[in-house]
Amino acid sequence: MMETVAEPGGQCRLRPFSCEQGLLSRPDGSAAFLQGDTSVLAGLYGPAEAKLSKELPDRAALEVLLRPKVGLPGVLERSREQQLRQTCEAVVLGVLHPRTAITLVLQVLSDAGSLLSCCLNAACMGLLDAGLPLSSLFCGVTCALGPDGTIALDPTARQEQEARAVLTFAIDSRERKVLMATTKGSCSVEEMQQCLVTAQRAADTIFQFYRDSLRRRYSKS
Repeated sequence: MMETVAEPGGQCRLRPFSCEQGLLSRPDGSAAFLQGDTSVLAGLYGPAEAKLSKELPDRAALEVLLRPKVGLPGVLERSREQQLRQTCEAVVLGVLHPRTAITLVLQVLSDAGSLLSCCLNAACMGLLDAGLPLSSLFCGVTCALGPDGTIALDPTARQEQEARAVLTFAIDSRERKVLMATTKGSCSVEEMQQCLVTAQRAADTIFQFYRDSLRRRYSKS
């Protein structure tokens, strides 16, 4: 599925994306999300009994683990784990499952750009597959700001390397609010606002893809 978003000074294009849920048998929910040549596999466990040291009396304790394609997790993975956890905590109704643990494991299968947004999309589809109560859905959108100020939506790894700034937004499905934002590089406030507007428009396409994907899955006899 591909969508074109018209922008002043050019066009921003989402790469083709696809998703398959319920791939793994051991987790309570799983999903594989593909954006262009970037792919992430998500496995969700819980709500389950929490260790006493991690137990929270008023809500579920949510943990996110990001595993790179090769090697051990580093500083970048730890930072992204925190960003992913904060996004998930904003929508998961953990108060309905106090004193329990929810663990989300994200395995990077290939990274060809816009990895964090692909992780966000895989996480949301994994949460849906597990049947966890959510206040809303969310999606991830990455924008790359070129040296001349042009915006590349859902950039490839090469576009990210050549960009002056790379911005990733987590956007909720109810009011298109920003749940999380991260920036690498330098940009003005105006440029950030332009990237946000572009990301919010692209989010409409991704949420429609979510709906179509779920409709196809549950309409099967």
